[in-house]
Parts: sequence; C-alpha cells; structure tokens
Amino acid sequence: MVIGIIGAGASGMAAALAASQNPNVQVILFERQARVGRKLQATGNGRCNLTNLHALEGGYHGQDADFAQPALQALPPERTLDWFRSMGLFTVAEESGRVYPYSDQANSVVDVLRLALNKENVTLRTGFEVRRLRKECEGFLVEGSEETVFCNKIIVACGGLAGTKLGGSMSGYQLLGKLGHRSTRLRPALVQVKCAWPGVSALKGVRANARVQICRDGECIRESTGEVQFTEYGLSGPVIFEVSRDMCRGDVAVLDLLSQWEEEVLYGELKRRQKTALPVEELLTGILHNRLGRVLTKTAGVRCSGLVSELSDKDLTDVCRTVKALEITLTEPLGMDSAQVTAGGVLTGDFCPDTMESRLVPGLYACGEVLDIDGDCGGYNLQWAWSSGYCAGSHGGKETT
Repeated sequence: MVIGIIGAGASGMAAALAASQNPNVQVILFERQARVGRKLQATGNGRCNLTNLHALEGGYHGQDADFAQPALQALPPERTLDWFRSMGLFTVAEESGRVYPYSDQANSVVDVLRLALNKENVTLRTGFEVRRLRKECEGFLVEGSEETVFCNKIIVACGGLAGTKLGGSMSGYQLLGKLGHRSTRLRPALVQVKCAWPGVSALKGVRANARVQICRDGECIRESTGEVQFTEYGLSGPVIFEVSRDMCRGDVAVLDLLSQWEEEVLYGELKRRQKTALPVEELLTGILHNRLGRVLTKTAGVRCSGLVSELSDKDLTDVCRTVKALEITLTEPLGMDSAQVTAGGVLTGDFCPDTMESRLVPGLYACGEVLDIDGDCGGYNLQWAWSSGYCAGSHGGKETT
C-alpha cells in the first residue's frame, strides 16, 4: 500500500513517521519547497516552542474546537516529548508549560525529524508541487507539473495560508475543495496589530508586561496577560498574538501596565514622589520603562516640564488611571504574510476526529493547520500538528482488507 502525504511541515512529517511504522506501507512525502520544515524552523523566533504541557486543558479554537480532543488525547504533550526523545531530541520546559529544544534552536527539531524520515519505506519528494488530486477507484492520482503518482491513500498536510513568505499557501484548501470539502473564512491569527494611538511610534521596540483586554461596544471579549511589544505602527508580543484572532476594526485594547499593583498603591508611590525635586518626565522612572513612562505621562494630559512637586493630585490620579487602563483603538491585524497561524480552514465536521479521515472521500485524510483548528500562542499549534498528523498517519497506515 502506498500513502501519499502532501506537505512536509510539522503535521506532514509526523504523519509520515506514524504511517511508516507499518513496514508494509510505502510512504511518499511530497513537498513543494526545496527542503522540509521551513516554516517550522522559524517558529518561536527560531527557538521552536514545540508544545505546551497544558495543551489538554484547552486553548484551541474553531467552529468545533472539541474536534481536536481525540487526537490530542491520543498523542498528548507527554507522549509527544517521549516521541521526540526517542528521536534524540532533548527538551526543556518553562514554568508556563512552554517546551523548547534544549539547544534553543529550531534546527534541532527539524534535524531529528529529517533524520528519522531516512527510512527504507519513506520517499521524500522535494520540489514536487501537487497541482491536482484526483480520486480513482483504487486510490488517488497525485498530479505534479511533470509527473503523476498513484497512491492508495492521501493525507493532506499542506498547512495554512499564514506565513506566505515561508511557504503558506491556499493549496490545501484548494485540493480538498476540489474533492467536495468546504472551508470557513480564513483570517490571520497570532499576528501583530495596528493601532490609532499616536504615542505608539515613540515606543518602537519597548517591551512591557501587561494585562490586556479587548473590548467591543463596551464589553470585554478577550483577555490575556503577558509581554506586550510596541512597534512603529501598533502592538506585538505574545499577549497580543493571543487576542489577535478575535479583533475587529474599532476594537479597543485596554492595557493595565502595572497589573500586579492596585491603583491605590501606585497613587501612594506617586504621592510620595510629589514631595521630591524629581522632574515630571521622571515621574514613572523605576516603575516602567523610561520611554514608556514619559509617553504615558504625556498621554494622561500632564505637562512633562517642571517638577513633580508642582503636579496636582488630579494630575497624579490621571497618570495612575492611564497606567492602569491605557485605551488604544485597534485598526487592523497585519496580513497573512506576518501571521504565524491561520484561523479558519477546512470544515472539521466532514472529518472523523478519531482518525482524521474524510467522511466524504474514503482514503482521504487531513491534518494540521489546513483544518479549522488553531491554538493559542505558546506551543498549542505545534502540538495540534504533531497530534493530528500522528493520528492521520497511524490510521492511514493501517492496511485495509
């Protein structure tokens, strides 16, 4: 039996390794780029946050987020780490649950997968772009630009549209669409967002810890706590990535830039400083990044000349409220080029969550980002790739009678 796997990213390589456990199966891994795992090498800023120990507790999205649970239960984070350890990868876990290769290099993850694929019953076809997928009585015809290959079963692991510069494309949706599968609306997730706050340009490169609420029509629709990074056009950082999938034009991000302190504590500290000869521009020095402190003081409507002793109690109150509830109007997320993940995808209702096999086309499987499942920032999306790919490969690799 020949299994064709379209896409040699995280889920595709996991599927290939799982399917190849059956020595009677021949696996052909098709990859349109010149090498495997290119997008994987860029994850986690080149560190590769390969899973999160809390992935079974939630953190997934889609029209039916529960679709992910059977695959995640079959290959949970602990088993995933054992699997990688069997391939020779050492890992380290942070208190947050994020897991990285001990080398702190994404290349280590790609390399152990690449070496593990060096098996007699696995054939890697790089530079092979699948143009068309046709169902035949006994299987499928995989059509490239110069060659057509017959496979008994097919696993579509093309990934999503996000990260187009690294290989993201519409191919998976299109191939599955031609076979009768529908997709939900695609949009960027885990992506930087633009904003209309004039103070942001002066803060380019500044990082701060914050609790961020995304508010729409006066109601909080999403909340997260972590690092925020200011850019020349808006906001970035893990906490922004987590809420980016839910934002719409005109939403307001409310940042508590001192979430561990109550406003009364901050006011007390500023009141103490009111008795010093400290310049106004240094009002928040020692509390926040110097540049951030100056911009926030100005945003609060307080003049940044003179001495802190000249400020009124109202001035101090306004600064406190700005620090604890800085409102920034969001305009739009950056596009798919900048996104780490695609929100939306092929409807999961047309696939069996226990096997990843299509309910519409027997012998056809899909896994990873091409499906309408995406996860929070912090290793959730790669865990879904490993679990769903392993599930598709394990079941696809079973010989049918």
